[in-house]
Amino acid sequence: MLGAWVAAFAMAFLTTQRLLPLGGVAWLLVAWFVLGLVLSGVTAALVGRKVDVLDRVVQGVVTSGALLVGAALLSVMVFVVLRGWGPLTHLNFYVHDMAGVGPRDALDRGGVVHAVVGSLVQMGIAILVTLPLGIGTAVFMTEVGGRLARVVRTIVEAMTALPSIVAGLFVYTVLVVTLGFPRSGLAAAMALSVMMLPIIARAADVVLRVVPGGLREASLALGASRWRTVWHVVLPTARPGLATALILGVARGIGETSPVLLTSGVANFTVLNPGDGVMNSLPLFIFTGARSPEPMMIERAFGAATVLLVLVLVLFVAARLVARPRRAAARPGLVRRFAGLRLTLPRRARSQEDS
Repeated sequence: MLGAWVAAFAMAFLTTQRLLPLGGVAWLLVAWFVLGLVLSGVTAALVGRKVDVLDRVVQGVVTSGALLVGAALLSVMVFVVLRGWGPLTHLNFYVHDMAGVGPRDALDRGGVVHAVVGSLVQMGIAILVTLPLGIGTAVFMTEVGGRLARVVRTIVEAMTALPSIVAGLFVYTVLVVTLGFPRSGLAAAMALSVMMLPIIARAADVVLRVVPGGLREASLALGASRWRTVWHVVLPTARPGLATALILGVARGIGETSPVLLTSGVANFTVLNPGDGVMNSLPLFIFTGARSPEPMMIERAFGAATVLLVLVLVLFVAARLVARPRRAAARPGLVRRFAGLRLTLPRRARSQEDS
């Protein structure tokens, strides 16, 4: 297989760069991909059957797709880091804000601490709002069921594709225009909650539906109510998946720009009170910095984008670690869980069981 792809690269180079007027890296890669599949199929046909040829070609397509996605992700990260490398080398970029700093000032002045604090405050409020609502919605769709549950599931799936600007306009119209609430971090958190709620509810719904039905039946057979079954058996069993759903929702909300732009506003200083006027965030700082004509502000914007990429990467790595299935050593905890549910049996049923 390796020899086939090396030969395909040589043939692609001769064809595009020497024989045909198709200069450039793009044509070289396209020809390499096509000729690689052809030569892989030919070499497989020499020693194998038709199914071996098909397997070799499909393997090449899948591997090429994975490499393409990885190259695209890596190129984006490398480009952002290189463009924002200047501010990242200064300590003040992590511990100072932009109060009193102009767009033409040197990189040894100012920082993004106000944007980081704003993002954390807004996401904290959004989590407090969306976590109980999202998990509660998932429990209703999974454990209660019925016609209304199907309607709620359809609405949640439709809200998953809701444009972020629509969520921002909704919160801006209701809170700022209608109720007279000032543009602040709290209003931005409500807009982010609208974006995070369907993500958390949909992911939690999928996780709860994966919980084996035998656990529910065993809990109900021990005399526990449906509420105690959900609280003591279903939710603890699905805890890793629920944590993954929360982290996916946070990763979606932490990078939104348009809802924050409409509901929060821009501030160059650190604001800790979410209800005390405008509050900046990392996506908003990146947006305003990238639109600036000054090179220093553009570099700061790319540096803030690097910080945001690191935060999102940490969230996704944490999601993968939390989502790992537990080993068999965690079974005694489940046994103790059911042992606690045995206390809910009536006295007569317990006496019959003991006898």
